[in-house]
Amino acid sequence: MDKVKLSPKAIVSKRFKSKVRGYDPAEVDEFLDIVIQDYGLYAKNTQQLEMENDRLRSKVDELTKQVAVGKSGQASRPANNMTNMDILKRLSNLERHVFGTQLNNDDDQSNRF
Repeated sequence: MDKVKLSPKAIVSKRFKSKVRGYDPAEVDEFLDIVIQDYGLYAKNTQQLEMENDRLRSKVDELTKQVAVGKSGQASRPANNMTNMDILKRLSNLERHVFGTQLNNDDDQSNRF
């Protein structure tokens, strides 16, 4: 951010030297040039801050939606994970039971010969 040369108080309290026909035009012009530059900087900084503010608000909205979707998705996931774990345990027990019985039968049959 560019450094601002004048504060509102400095502008209000500025006193120009008087000459025979009024203030020195060169001094007034020089001061007004600084005021114009400062107002240009204020306008530029304000525009940049407004753009950044809009961008950040959009990002917050996007992240809020993602969190809301994530929370609703997470609420159903543990139930699904538990169901999947139960199914895997049952399959494992079934495989042990079926293949364990077959292995025992195969061992028994091979011992007969």
